[in-house]
Amino acid sequence: MSRSDVESRLGLNKGPAPGCRRLRLVVAYCGTPWKGWQSLAIHGGIQDELNAAVFKATRAKTVVHGSGRTDAGVHALGQVAHMDVPVSLRMSDESWVKSVNACLPLTIRIMKVSSAEPTFHSRYDAIGKVYRYRIWRSELLSPFESDRAWQVHGPLDIEALKTCLDSLVGTHNFVRLSANRGDMPETQRRLMTEKTTRTIHRVDMREDGELLELEFEGDGFLYKMVRLIVGSLVQVARGRATVDWFKELLTNDDAVQSNQMAPAGGLYLVRVLY
Repeated sequence: MSRSDVESRLGLNKGPAPGCRRLRLVVAYCGTPWKGWQSLAIHGGIQDELNAAVFKATRAKTVVHGSGRTDAGVHALGQVAHMDVPVSLRMSDESWVKSVNACLPLTIRIMKVSSAEPTFHSRYDAIGKVYRYRIWRSELLSPFESDRAWQVHGPLDIEALKTCLDSLVGTHNFVRLSANRGDMPETQRRLMTEKTTRTIHRVDMREDGELLELEFEGDGFLYKMVRLIVGSLVQVARGRATVDWFKELLTNDDAVQSNQMAPAGGLYLVRVLY
């Protein structure tokens, strides 16, 4: 479905209501205390906190729409969102940042606010995302890395890891390296290749002492896709699975789904591409 089709179906191409304007936000957060981005009936979503903070700061009711969901415990350095606010609120971009941040918990921060085109949509205009995963390789985990990195102690086969990383670049069906949200049977999801195919444009690996960082840039990422990729990569690097096993997850339609899920605390949404 094209963006125009989605917009027509959901009414997204109407822009702000009369008397409102659209703002674009860049948001950073520590995901540890939150139940993920998405607003929840029981509250605890980062979206809930942002909506409440805007209302507390301005008495204006709005909904902050993000570029996509992040799971409970996942962090963001550059989540992008948009919201519509009354034009009567004659606040500068800097004033928006200061006033809303003053009403937010310290684990959530608006980094930047700017005026957006009326038709800008943080989710449907995005053409890609960059995610980073941090792995801590020391036997002793720094207390400052708790819930910030995945502690993986023991030898890792870095060459096997690099080979697997190289195989990710390109267009693949990631159905076996993603999770089912529960809205359809897995047998049905496996047949919908157009929904589970994504392109990875770049994969980088950086080593800095005990820290190993993996960064993925792609046109989109499925539910729990990065965490399943990283968990499967570590399984190979530890010698518990083969490079061929990992490659078959990308190429073999009969391969069993990977269940090697890396913890949420090591994952960061770095930026959203437009």
